[in-house]
Amino acid sequence: MAIPKKGSRKIVVDGSTYRWLIRKRASYDQVCFDGRINLAIELDEKRCRTLIIYTDRTHPNNIGITEVIPVTPADIENWIREAHKLGWQSNQVGPQMHVVIEEGRMLTQEQFAKRRRSIELQNKASS
Repeated sequence: MAIPKKGSRKIVVDGSTYRWLIRKRASYDQVCFDGRINLAIELDEKRCRTLIIYTDRTHPNNIGITEVIPVTPADIENWIREAHKLGWQSNQVGPQMHVVIEEGRMLTQEQFAKRRRSIELQNKASS
């Protein structure tokens, strides 16, 4: 599904123009359950493969939030470059690529799941 032009922002990275969007209205989980900011990125003109990023930044509408760390254009630029290193082909038709920002590092969903399982096993072993 293409990112709507209304409400989205443009950014140029390495000569390519991308469009990115953070949903304005927080979901129920983002408000009540320590929800994080999620965003979508795709090429501006040739809308092929969308990148979905689940950040490690708490949504500003979260009930218990004490500090807001904004998502800046510099973050978007860095994340686009990192996603390309992980295999995101923004100019190829295909399914969305989902990635997770965890402790400042970008991981594919598979890498994130493996990391979580490893941490859970370590916690069980130390208990």
